[in-house]
Amino acid sequence: MPDSIDIQLKKGVLGLCVLALLARDDSYAYEIASRLSDAIGMGEGTIYPLMRRMQTDGLVETYLVESPSGPSRKYYRLTPGGRTALQGQTAEWRAFAQAVDALVAGTAPHSDTIAAGAPVEPAVLTDQSADAQRGAEQ
Repeated sequence: MPDSIDIQLKKGVLGLCVLALLARDDSYAYEIASRLSDAIGMGEGTIYPLMRRMQTDGLVETYLVESPSGPSRKYYRLTPGGRTALQGQTAEWRAFAQAVDALVAGTAPHSDTIAAGAPVEPAVLTDQSADAQRGAEQ
C-alpha cells in the first residue's frame, strides 16, 4: 500500500514539476526525465506522454536545436498559458500541502476554513476541550 500512495502522489504532481523545471530553463524530454528521476524518482517512460499532452493543451511549445553529437533535439518551453498554469497549480499545491501537513500534525482547523484558503494555525487542545470535541463528534 505505501508504494501505491507514493506512485499516485508522484503522478499527481508530475505536471507541476515539469512546469516548474521549464519555468527555469527550456529543456528536452530526456533531460526533464533525468531531473525528475533525480528529484522525485519518477521514471523516464511517464514523461513523453505527459509532454505530448502538455503540448496539446497549449502549456508548452517545441523547437529543434542542432546537436553536435547526433540528431537535433526537440526542446520544450513554456507558453504564456503554461506560465499561468504554473502560477495556479503552485498556489493550489501550497494550499493542499499546508492542509495535509495540518491534518497529519493534528492541527487542522474546521474544514470550511481550509476550503476558504485561510492560513492553517496550530490548534491547542486541552484535555477538557478534547473531551468536548469527542462528545460533539458522537
